[in-house]
Amino acid sequence: MDIYRGLAGVNVDTSRICFIDGERGELIYSGYDIRELADKASYEEVVHLLWTGALPTQSELASLRDAIRPSFQLPGGVLDLLASMPKGTHPMAALRTAVSALAAYDDNPDGTDDANVRRIGTALLAQVPAIVAAFQRLQAGNDPVDPSPDLTIAGNFLRMVNGEDPTEAASRVMDVALVLHAEHGSNASTFVARSTASSLTDVYSAITAGIGSLKGPLHGGANYGVMQALESIGTVANVEQYVLDTLGKEGGRVMGFGHRVYRVMDPRAIILKDVSEHLAEESGDSKWFEMSLEMERVMAREMEKKGKQVAPNVDFFSASVYRMLGFEKETYTPIFAVARTSGWMAHLYEQYADNRLMRPRLVYEGEKGKTFVPISERG
Repeated sequence: MDIYRGLAGVNVDTSRICFIDGERGELIYSGYDIRELADKASYEEVVHLLWTGALPTQSELASLRDAIRPSFQLPGGVLDLLASMPKGTHPMAALRTAVSALAAYDDNPDGTDDANVRRIGTALLAQVPAIVAAFQRLQAGNDPVDPSPDLTIAGNFLRMVNGEDPTEAASRVMDVALVLHAEHGSNASTFVARSTASSLTDVYSAITAGIGSLKGPLHGGANYGVMQALESIGTVANVEQYVLDTLGKEGGRVMGFGHRVYRVMDPRAIILKDVSEHLAEESGDSKWFEMSLEMERVMAREMEKKGKQVAPNVDFFSASVYRMLGFEKETYTPIFAVARTSGWMAHLYEQYADNRLMRPRLVYEGEKGKTFVPISERG
């Protein structure tokens, strides 16, 4: 019997949402190349595309933004919950708990009909960034910041984190980052969310499960690992020795390199590399970008020696981009969740619309035919 560990190469369903060609480095959202979307589309436009299969008209985009806006104001009980969490609580643990708690403040949390699922999904587009922003401020001893009715999801997220309206340039960079992280096929967290929903449980349970999966260092947590490494290295001059030392360890792995799907450089990493370079030039602080470039160079050389192709993935350059936008590394993975909420919801719409309970099997390799011995006779 064939075993597909990690479900590698297993097709579990059909989808119109996302296409990935790992050999050619292609990523397509509902027919559109990711490079064109990152260059020309807002995050809200991409949300509409993922959810409906088409880019919105001006009126459709305005309607979506109007529907999202009220949910930036979190229920008071959720804010109290975030404020009660101990100092040092993992931001992804806080997000996971708060999203689960949102169900308690919803008049119809359990309905899985299309209209109700879409209502919840639209609200979560604002609630997830509001949770992430509020928790970061509360942990720093600051009050949460109210959203602005004039700002986009990207702009409001930056405002609610930093306490002031962002520049147009910063909002655009945040928009690009959200677009690039919005969707990526049946990755670990998306599969977990769909599998959870396949039992016909509620949206909050499915999204909470997805957040729990994204938290792991082999998935969304990798961008935190990249920044942690860059901070420990300190200077460009120390990069080469760090890479050599890491690769020389048993099972040594440089965070931000390699991908389960791509055999060439992740197309999202190519875009973020350009964004990182632009931010470095604008800010006059190129340290993180230069360190990243040097790490990319050394890794390419060392992998060539081994006859391998291990290129940067989306997490690698997102680390320097987020740092230059003013985010602490603990917030990097929650930012991923802010973006990926749209992709998770797109998949939940498909799952609920044509559901079948997911029930893979395991091949049993244990013993059989054991004779039960009463506890009094087991010594």
